[in-house]
Amino acid sequence: MIVRIMGEGQLDLSEADFDLLEEFDQTIEQAIESENEEAFRRALRELLDKVREDGTPLADDSLEPSQFILPPADASMAEVRSMLGDEGLIPDLA
Repeated sequence: MIVRIMGEGQLDLSEADFDLLEEFDQTIEQAIESENEEAFRRALRELLDKVREDGTPLADDSLEPSQFILPPADASMAEVRSMLGDEGLIPDLA
């Protein structure tokens, strides 16, 4: 699955990472709902770190469609809130 981190580029992740990414997504949503800035920052950082750690970067000139688009590390809670769909940042693949 292809994931884009806004401002950084695309990474290819295995389907095995999907469940873990959903857990981070739920934590981010909970932090936003409770307006907990510290928990939000930590969860967003951990999500992006995991994607960078497990993902294989695609070439800069690659134009693969992204299954998920993630906010940059410096995104505000308001910016991420506006990106959240009914299924969060990481919607079901089904």
